[in-house]
Amino acid sequence: MSELLAALLLGILEGLTEFLPISSTGHLLIAERWLGHRSDLFNIGIQAGAILAVVLIYRQRLWQLLAGFLKPDQAALPSIDGDSPRGYSLKLALAFLVTAVLGLVVKKLGFALPETVTPIAWALIIGGVWMIAAEYFAERRALTLGERARITWTVAILVGIAQVVAGVFPGTSRSAATIFMALLAGTTKRASATEFAFLVGIPTMFAASGYQLMEVVRSGQAAQEDWGLFAAAFIASAVTAFIAVKWLLGYIQSHRFTVFAVYRMLLGAALLLFLPSGA
Repeated sequence: MSELLAALLLGILEGLTEFLPISSTGHLLIAERWLGHRSDLFNIGIQAGAILAVVLIYRQRLWQLLAGFLKPDQAALPSIDGDSPRGYSLKLALAFLVTAVLGLVVKKLGFALPETVTPIAWALIIGGVWMIAAEYFAERRALTLGERARITWTVAILVGIAQVVAGVFPGTSRSAATIFMALLAGTTKRASATEFAFLVGIPTMFAASGYQLMEVVRSGQAAQEDWGLFAAAFIASAVTAFIAVKWLLGYIQSHRFTVFAVYRMLLGAALLLFLPSGA
């Protein structure tokens, strides 16, 4: 297989799995066994491509949030799930701040599981069970109290914590952890929980990618990168992520997340059965 085709396939795989609640880490782990291990800069690049796609999808919402911050007359602006644009922005900022502070603490303590088969496989399986349970309890609560779209301050804090947990346990899936934490914490409308999870992921993932990029540049790895392959994979990731996220946002309007949960459990079981535990 040519290097260009391998880079394109990895970019497509990243784009497909980064924001679907199925863990990009687990999929890239499998793919690299056949397509070859890539540099840290390459992996940062394809992740940035996926984030860019989400920025493009939510560009109007982002402009609305920016206008809400700058415009003093909040009453003239449309609400976001019953919240003012400024209030919604502050909750996004709180979730990001919680992630940033706790993430730095976790990094300082050096607490992180290795990106090897066994922990990732178990994170996939446990995450699948968590998704089914969370959606079940969210639907029960919605039947009792009514469907809730609003993001509360508690939801924002717990979503921030969920992002840190996803970073500590490879295979958890940042999108799965945040969406289902929001559902369990009281935002029982799937579309609202997903939108908040994706929006808070934009600054979080850009910050994480920027931090990793600085480390790569300082180490001198950037000078050895094949920029043609990098650009091809970046574009493939961005285009694929755009299509995948647009499809997901339509899908969850009338479907549960069960299919993703079952897929995660099957993938986790396959990893445990067919790949060496130390891979």
